[in-house]
Amino acid sequence: MKIQTAEFVISNSDPAKCPNTQLPEYAFIGRSNVGKSSLINMLTGKRALAKTSATPGKTMLINHFKVNNEWMIVDLPGYGYAKHSKEARTQLRRMIEGYIMRRQQMTNLFVLVDSRLKPQKIDLEFMHWLGENEVPFSIVFTKMDKLGRVAGAQAVDAYKQELLKSWEELPPVFMTSSEDGRGRDELLDYIATINAQLRSQAL
Repeated sequence: MKIQTAEFVISNSDPAKCPNTQLPEYAFIGRSNVGKSSLINMLTGKRALAKTSATPGKTMLINHFKVNNEWMIVDLPGYGYAKHSKEARTQLRRMIEGYIMRRQQMTNLFVLVDSRLKPQKIDLEFMHWLGENEVPFSIVFTKMDKLGRVAGAQAVDAYKQELLKSWEELPPVFMTSSEDGRGRDELLDYIATINAQLRSQAL
């Protein structure tokens, strides 16, 4: 898939106020500072589309971006940032869960995981919650450039083995790097395939 256009649409804190369109939405989520905004910018080829920050927990809103006038990227707030107040964490959780569970346009959720870290309890629990609620999701390993090819493959394989302790079948897995563009074509092709399936079902 070629990205012709990618533009910011709206930011808001209420899932009920998301854009009133029927375009399929591909949402991106992960722990704070996992590289979400950088990945979105890499996918769209626009360096400043999603605001990046070295400060964890910066994204506090649901951000919509329209791509090729055909589908949406949704940048969801990061979870698990301990320095947020308990009230702020509760508010974020409600916002995230509200979007995931009630947004009919949400087609697939990409859960971002830092490839350099061992499986984190908060990520595993979040994926388990998605599975229990039958939410379609994929796992995206970020920052693969920080590891060598062999070490990166071993880290991803170890993560898969951990998941298989409680999962019979794994969701799709992607390995990416916002620095060298790794995984871009695979992710975009995956989205294009789903979009084509949706179009054929609508006929």
